[in-house]
Amino acid sequence: MGLKAAGRFWSRIVVSGVLAGSILGCAAYGQSGGSQPVAPQSVASQPISSESVVSPSEVSPSEISPSAVTPSSITPVPAPENADADILVDPASLLPDLPALPRKKASLIGGSIEKVDHIRDQLTLQIFGGGKMKVAFDPRTHIVQGSTQASVLDLRPGDRVYVDTILDGGTIFARNIRLATSGSGGKSQGVVVSYQGDELVLRDTLSPDPVKLHFTAGTKIVHDGHSAFANQLVPGTLVNVDFTAQKSNREVQQVSILAVPGTDFTFAGRVISLDLHIGLLVLQSANDHKTYEIYLDPSVITVDDRLRAGADVSTVANFDGSRYVARNLTVNSR
Repeated sequence: MGLKAAGRFWSRIVVSGVLAGSILGCAAYGQSGGSQPVAPQSVASQPISSESVVSPSEVSPSEISPSAVTPSSITPVPAPENADADILVDPASLLPDLPALPRKKASLIGGSIEKVDHIRDQLTLQIFGGGKMKVAFDPRTHIVQGSTQASVLDLRPGDRVYVDTILDGGTIFARNIRLATSGSGGKSQGVVVSYQGDELVLRDTLSPDPVKLHFTAGTKIVHDGHSAFANQLVPGTLVNVDFTAQKSNREVQQVSILAVPGTDFTFAGRVISLDLHIGLLVLQSANDHKTYEIYLDPSVITVDDRLRAGADVSTVANFDGSRYVARNLTVNSR
């Protein structure tokens, strides 16, 4: 065997040993420290000079032996700091800021909530007096219940609300939503349509369709805290009704007569909302803290700049069988 052939033979043995040792070393390192990430290195990013290329013929057996490559001779490359750190981003920070609401005069809408759509951010309202309306809301909408701040989670079907609406583009938008005290199940308020036999037909303030209720032998009728008679339930009488649901019937437990058509009432309290377009003033009574809708006849009531939301007022209003109509109105100075 010639000298050159012997050199090539030993060079192949040495290179094979180097490769075998590298594989064994990587496997041993992976078992002992596999939890430590190793950053990938791009071959293309490391320049290769002609001096770093070693020909097998230039490597002699005395220079490299397989035992020279051990796991301890392999130096791991540390991963960049925070390479595995989770990147947490608040989704709300990715949303653009909402534009300011247009400065428009709001219109007051009163009704009961039929549906709350949290996907489309939209309320479906059953308007007092009949009809439905869809009103949009978003984080700019101010929601209150009495004097307490509320949220959209407090809006539930059946709740009575007063909504200050504006037209935002082509959408009816709720600037303010005021939650009234929601009546519990088995209570209703409305105007008597008719009373015959044991059937009372009521035009409920929350429904455009008449509500039928049935009297029993135990039904009580009261007026101003005293017992009253069924013949006082004339059409147009404003009443509160407590009832129980029995299958398809609503059995009346008690009827409280609140107002008889033609009766005058005196109200005093704070203006919650005012819409002069439809002549509606919503007043929170200082006596019982309930809210009342008072309608203003512009031919009777003179309005000046002092009449606004938050003003203290007193009024004598006549109940005409469907609503309270102001006969006079005084804005009280504080």
